[in-house]
Amino acid sequence: MDRTDAVEEIEPHRRRRRWPVALLGIVAVVSSGGLVTLLSTSGPGVGHFRTPEGRETYTQAYAAAFAALPEPTETQDVETTFGTVRAYAWVSPNRVDEVPVVLVPGRASGVPMWGENLHDFVEHRTVYAFDAIGDSGLSEQTMPLRGMDDNARWVEEALGGLGLDRVHLVGHSQGGGLAAAVAVRHPDRLASLTLLEPIMTFGMLPAWAIGWSAVAALPFLPDSWRDRALNRIGGVEDDEVDPDDPMARMIAAGTKHFDSGSLPTPSRLTEKQMRALRMPVYVAIASDKSLAGGEDAATRAAKVPEATVKIWPKTTHSLPMQVTAELDAELERFWSDVR
Repeated sequence: MDRTDAVEEIEPHRRRRRWPVALLGIVAVVSSGGLVTLLSTSGPGVGHFRTPEGRETYTQAYAAAFAALPEPTETQDVETTFGTVRAYAWVSPNRVDEVPVVLVPGRASGVPMWGENLHDFVEHRTVYAFDAIGDSGLSEQTMPLRGMDDNARWVEEALGGLGLDRVHLVGHSQGGGLAAAVAVRHPDRLASLTLLEPIMTFGMLPAWAIGWSAVAALPFLPDSWRDRALNRIGGVEDDEVDPDDPMARMIAAGTKHFDSGSLPTPSRLTEKQMRALRMPVYVAIASDKSLAGGEDAATRAAKVPEATVKIWPKTTHSLPMQVTAELDAELERFWSDVR
């Protein structure tokens, strides 16, 4: 397991990207910890915008956040059993091989969350990314997701609909948990699996995060209390928040206007499931305030037969945005070694 000697100095977090991931962290913790179930309707449903006006507000915020991404070469709406998946492709003329990278977003973040990493990825590889069914974004859910089997199935069907026979699958946060579920249930297309701070995959949510999530989830508390809770979960200081960041505005609009219909929560992999993963696996865990389980999760992830596990120093759950250049370079080396 690779630790702090692998990375020297990590640049401080960029101010305009820490708030969105703090908010993403709270959404991930609240949904995984069961508080969403307590504060909304019970049982699986179909994700939807609560009002037409809310949809319009979100769509405008999504477009503003998406503007920071490289312009996609293709946009597709792919039909699956559970609805239509909005997918984008960046076909690189300089790709080093024919195996594309496929990005699975964290909760409430959609494709725009990959803005900073995409600029590096598309230099060498064709990249596909999609908005998750049942979550805020431009995908449209038509049937309930009744468990992680269904959740993994729509990803498998989307990959098939895009004509992708072999891919490097990448997921962050709850997207990491979903990517792991795909690898367990539908491994045949996966050349490799990359899990970045995957929630509820190798470890449990830390008690401190669940505690702060309880504060942030209570609507009657003062905004200052809720904002402080968001910051603690995301690993940010109060004076580093920029609520006008386009990603922050998009995530806030999604959490306000979109009802997820009780999405399935990732399940921690069993020993048997971990041993069954035969593709190369890269796992990145944050050193500070990890929502993936920290050192215990890293130790457990190392039991995967072909796993490369690294604890990245001076990072939190926002890891992909905090060490963008270093992480992207390491992932390119990892993918290049896959045969």
